[in-house]
Amino acid sequence: MSRRGWKTVKEVRIADVARLAGVSTATVSRVLANPDQVREKTHKVVMEAVRRSGYTPNSAARNLRTRRTMTVLVVAPRLTNPVFAQVLRGVDDELTQSGYGIIVANLDNQTEREVRFVDLVLSRQVDGVLLMNGRIPQGSKRSMGDAGLPMVAMCSAIPDSGIPNIVVQDREASRKAAEYLVQLGHRTFGYISGLPGTYIETERFKGFQEGVLAAGCSEKVARWEGPFMFSTGVAAAEAFLRMRKRPTGVFAACDESAIGFIKTVRSAGIRVPEDVSVIGFDGIEFADYTEPTLTTFRQPLHEIGRTGARALLSMIQGEKGRTDGDVRLPLQLLERGTTGPALGKKQG
Repeated sequence: MSRRGWKTVKEVRIADVARLAGVSTATVSRVLANPDQVREKTHKVVMEAVRRSGYTPNSAARNLRTRRTMTVLVVAPRLTNPVFAQVLRGVDDELTQSGYGIIVANLDNQTEREVRFVDLVLSRQVDGVLLMNGRIPQGSKRSMGDAGLPMVAMCSAIPDSGIPNIVVQDREASRKAAEYLVQLGHRTFGYISGLPGTYIETERFKGFQEGVLAAGCSEKVARWEGPFMFSTGVAAAEAFLRMRKRPTGVFAACDESAIGFIKTVRSAGIRVPEDVSVIGFDGIEFADYTEPTLTTFRQPLHEIGRTGARALLSMIQGEKGRTDGDVRLPLQLLERGTTGPALGKKQG
């Protein structure tokens, strides 16, 4: 192919930026690689020269020198869950500020998907890992933890793993859910769970049970199990409709299940909250548009993502003092239309 007529653009080098800024090439390199370690005035002058010259840093060469990929792996159980999508936005916002990119491992609740991402970490194609799946992924022979890379767990803690956990106060909020229903006069309860055995599910069910028992309610809590999905709430509602003596207060361990439950029971003629009060957990956007609007505990999802990303970056950069211990963020109870006094009971 003829190149006649093409305009050759001269490659802008780091020396050109240095000459334009009136500093050494070493200073330009330092500004681009470690901006926090230079004076604000110097940073401003160099970045203005970068802008004016159109210089583009050679990230591949920089990464070879620093032995960093400038990439983080985020392991998510199921990306269609709006909770994880919101957390991921917080992660991305924080990492972008430090020039990091993201690789997302969507497990789709299938453990067999873990193997290829374990290999990716063992081959050190990322600088660190954020885990939202509640466990350290396993390969055919080795664990992701064998890579020795910085790791942080978010949303679901991984107890006794030796890595920081960025979570919410699951147990305290779930206990408050029971207390709130008791205050409304409810004495019979149902609980829509997540997958049994997970940290989140264990904490939320324990908290709810503690609140029920503290109120002196002796009847066993009806429990319906399944993953955090709309379909779990639908199945719980179908079981609820078959019961002769139905609970009047239901707590769902996630908003998706609560929404599936409400839609199904209302289709069968059950009134919400007159016949059954329902509380969710998460505070996803969908909960704002249910009819009635869903009473729920709102998680600080964006903050979870940013906090987890900050903790991981500090580990990557060797700032160990900033990552000691776990972070447990509070939740906000949103009192809305799906909860009300039990029939024949006045709130008081």
